Amino acid sequence: QVQLVESGGGSVQPGGSLRLSCEAPGDTYSNAYMGWFRQAPGKEREGVAAIDWDGNGSYADSVKGRFTISQDKGKNTLYLQMNSLKPVDTAMYYCAEDRVQWWLLPEYKYWGQGTQVTVSS
Repeated sequence: QVQLVESGGGSVQPGGSLRLSCEAPGDTYSNAYMGWFRQAPGKEREGVAAIDWDGNGSYADSVKGRFTISQDKGKNTLYLQMNSLKPVDTAMYYCAEDRVQWWLLPEYKYWGQGTQVTVSS
């Protein structure tokens, strides 16, 4: 069973920044595709960003230019740098992993427990 652990969420004012982290087991991370998703109350889970083995990222239109996905394979950690945050970015953020490249589709096999991001003045 793959265990993913997110961290870095919190409360921030509009225009602020946060960096989310997702730690993954070392024996799976090197062969896995990963992504970030979010879910706000009453809404469906949506893809935010995904990354391939070469470090190429794919982003939802709503976050392009503001969010950046990256990975540190040495630390088995996935990151999501979020800048210029808006109240509409408020949601529970999840990282996900699979051997299949789902990009922004919520079809990944393994999911973390999530970390809350709240953007409010």
